[in-house]
Amino acid sequence: MATQQPVNQPTDRKPAAAPPAAEAGATGPTAKTSRSRAGAVWVGICIAAALLIVLVIFMLQNTRPVLVTFFSLEGTVPLAIALLIAGIGVGLIALVVGTIRIGQLRRRLSQERRG
Repeated sequence: MATQQPVNQPTDRKPAAAPPAAEAGATGPTAKTSRSRAGAVWVGICIAAALLIVLVIFMLQNTRPVLVTFFSLEGTVPLAIALLIAGIGVGLIALVVGTIRIGQLRRRLSQERRG
């Protein structure tokens, strides 16, 4: 039968050597690296992929046809497609409004720099 050492007794092992980065002047294992654009893009891609998966699941669960009327046009489309088209329309409107506002701010900034 093997005997176990008591927990409080020291062992014959030497402590592990410090990593080379710690010897080179780093502040230790709690030091944080600065955030980069590549890291931000990676997080954005991960969030977009998760949202895409949720959108696909939503579309697969909402295939019931609905009657859509737009001005004088009428038609039947799946509910998910109708909502997707409406969402894309809202996104395009937001892009146009945002682009106009950015243009206004850039013109104002260039005028302030000149005069």
